[in-house]
Amino acid sequence: MTFPVFVIVLSAALLHAGWNAVIKVRLDPFLAMTLLCAACGLIALPALCVTGLPPAAAWPWVATSVVLHLGYYVCLSEAYRRADMGQIYPIARGSAPLLTVVLSLVLLHETMSAGALAGVALLGCGVVLLSLRGHRHSASRNRLALGFAILTAITIAGYTVVDGVGARAAGQANSYAAVLFVLDALPMLVLCLYRHGLAGMAPMRRFLLPGLTGGAMSLVAYWIVIWAMTVAPIALVAAVRETSVVFAGLIAVFILKEPFSRVRAAATALTVLGLVLTRLF
Repeated sequence: MTFPVFVIVLSAALLHAGWNAVIKVRLDPFLAMTLLCAACGLIALPALCVTGLPPAAAWPWVATSVVLHLGYYVCLSEAYRRADMGQIYPIARGSAPLLTVVLSLVLLHETMSAGALAGVALLGCGVVLLSLRGHRHSASRNRLALGFAILTAITIAGYTVVDGVGARAAGQANSYAAVLFVLDALPMLVLCLYRHGLAGMAPMRRFLLPGLTGGAMSLVAYWIVIWAMTVAPIALVAAVRETSVVFAGLIAVFILKEPFSRVRAAATALTVLGLVLTRLF
């Protein structure tokens, strides 16, 4: 991974942490996630008019990604319904790069140096460790939240590999990303209408501006990642993206006022060390 790509993916990590903070603010997590998805689709629609549709070879990957993204949105919103950002975000995002490495090595036969593999492992351990702190909810609710967080990690690894391969099959990232964001919004809107009805979706109107802001952040962040996976190994891009947990930890502590601990500080140090190894090797 070249240094410019490395820096750009780090910026995507910051944006990713930012939109995750948006869905924890004053609105039901599933409604917030639906609002963000709809915003992404709305913003991507004009871009799709410019990029055009991807070639036929990319469409099976687009369809698979839409299904995996729907699972991701549902699992993440259910996890956030039961636990705070500081607990869910690290375990969901921390497990994902390790799973992505396994999938990319086994299925795609990508190669990584021993140093880079060690860096990914340290990064994953650091972000998982971030979740090991005092919880404000009951143990039973935390176990359920943990289950949804793990399912979220599985869907992240799945759609990351699928989108990396799909963007490469498309020949370039822009048309693939544009159509993916537009199509992603549709099943979420249908599911939200089924679960909540029009009356139940009414609270989203009060959060249109945060929703559009978070949607724009989400779109730019993942658009960058899709592009990066066409010019760098998928596993390395996925690992660097997960440094978003460091930014998420800062947001959780200083903006959302969640508790800080020595465990969080040590885990952040492990994450940074893993990031350095992935860059050096």
